Amino acid sequence: MVYYHRFNAGTVMALNDKQEKFAQAYCLNRNATDAARTAGYSKESAYNQGYRLLQNEEVQERIAELEKELTTDVDVVSEIEAQYTVAKANNNGNSALKALELLSRIRGNKSDKENVNTPEQLEEKIVTSLKILGKEKVITLLKKCDFI
Repeated sequence: MVYYHRFNAGTVMALNDKQEKFAQAYCLNRNATDAARTAGYSKESAYNQGYRLLQNEEVQERIAELEKELTTDVDVVSEIEAQYTVAKANNNGNSALKALELLSRIRGNKSDKENVNTPEQLEEKIVTSLKILGKEKVITLLKKCDFI
């Protein structure tokens, strides 16, 4: 099957079935290798095919078109904040940290390279992380490091 799409300049481009599936899958998970596998490429060639497809101008334009169409009725930030609260209340440090990581990405925090931390700021972040993990997990980690 061939998919026809009208792009910005009014030109019509055709994508084959695998290219269309790749574009759709890439919009969902933002991983070219996984999207290539979803589109039907073999596990062995998925990495290379994903890279190649991301270089294709028509595929890039289709991804942009799909992203513009993407809408959701879910308040993502509120949902992730709720997941963080539940994870923290249930002493699930890994899930709580993952929720914080997602919130950081959504809110557009600067990368580590752009973040300049004073020793005091770093200590504050470590203390916050340790509180999230909980006493038992922290003790386990300290033992792994031969600190206690």
